[in-house]
Amino acid sequence: MTDVLRRGRASLAFSFFTQGVAFALLVTRIPAIQGRYGVSDALLPVFLAAVPILAGAGSTTTGRLVKRVRPSRLLRWSQPVVLLSLLGVGAGDRVAELAVALAAFGLAVGMLDASMNMLGVSLQRAYGRSIMLGFHAVYSLGGILGASLAWAGAHWHLALWVSYLPVVAVLLPAALVGSRWYVDADSPAAPEKADGKAGGEGGGTVVFRLLLPLCLVMTFAYIGDSTVSNWSAKYLQDTLGSSEQLATVPYNVYMVTTLLGRALGDTGVRRFGAVAVVRLGALVAALGFAVVAGAPGPWVGMLGFTLLGLGLCVLVPQTFAAAGRHAFDNYGPGASDQAVARLNIFNYVGFLVGSPLVGALGDAWSYRGAMLVPMALVLVTSVCAGSFAPRADRYGDGHERPRTADVGRGSNGL
Repeated sequence: MTDVLRRGRASLAFSFFTQGVAFALLVTRIPAIQGRYGVSDALLPVFLAAVPILAGAGSTTTGRLVKRVRPSRLLRWSQPVVLLSLLGVGAGDRVAELAVALAAFGLAVGMLDASMNMLGVSLQRAYGRSIMLGFHAVYSLGGILGASLAWAGAHWHLALWVSYLPVVAVLLPAALVGSRWYVDADSPAAPEKADGKAGGEGGGTVVFRLLLPLCLVMTFAYIGDSTVSNWSAKYLQDTLGSSEQLATVPYNVYMVTTLLGRALGDTGVRRFGAVAVVRLGALVAALGFAVVAGAPGPWVGMLGFTLLGLGLCVLVPQTFAAAGRHAFDNYGPGASDQAVARLNIFNYVGFLVGSPLVGALGDAWSYRGAMLVPMALVLVTSVCAGSFAPRADRYGDGHERPRTADVGRGSNGL
């Protein structure tokens, strides 16, 4: 059983890494994509908004499919679609082809994000200790690699398909092979039937009231994240007076500190508990926004973005873990998967709201003042931190324990 868990954890970590690479390769080459297809500035926001909207639809569909199909099967086939649609974005010539490729990417990425986190939550439950931050740390590492590859492609003026093809050629077969060892850790509670469907109880509707505080945390965390990813360079250059070259640094610093925070975060959760780690992360992130808003120059601004990476990085993984745990405790294993799928929708809500919100406030008021809004929203997370506590009466001391009865066989076969 230990070997099954270890292989399942390693294969899922590679899936997170692959997704980090793919997503970074898409979002960091948006100017090149716009130029290749001749998409106007007026039409570009429509394409960019369509991807998270369709991803939300994909996540919703996943929440329904997991009543009958294992999350591992959904992950196994959604990840190749994401990679192939990424290649399609780089290989097309007409706007209609771009629309089809981005639509496929959005739907598949919603299914991928939901199923990945479902497996991560169930594996954490089987381990009996915090491991979710580690999965998201590997995602951050993939994002750093993907952004570096995108920079190399832009630096050498490579065609998009030339940049994407080697990555897809390596990651696609590796992901398919690795998918042989995915573990649906709740499988004895919901045994798979001969037709590949998942059985068991606990697949009923999750009461939205149970998830509401966590949905708010997820939304606010992604508003903060999208603020950094979309506005850090412009803010440093236009508001704090940095050079164009220096303005590219804050996002890279943010990604590196996100990786470091997530790599160390599981240890913090094991030692101090999820509530303390989430509350501290929210306070550090709020401090980061305050430093950015009041920075007298670019170097102090970069200190603020560093604090943002360290603070925001713990919120999303712990929110998924808390949603799965609460739904499992109240409704059973099937409800855990549905809760993760439903919560994942608010990932895209925050992504959609964050950038336009800061832009509108910056234009109407000031960009310094606009940074105070995500700061206030992140502070709300500290108020909701109590929602991250495990059910204290489960084992008598409020801590998770390994549940070997919940550790299933790997989903072997392609």
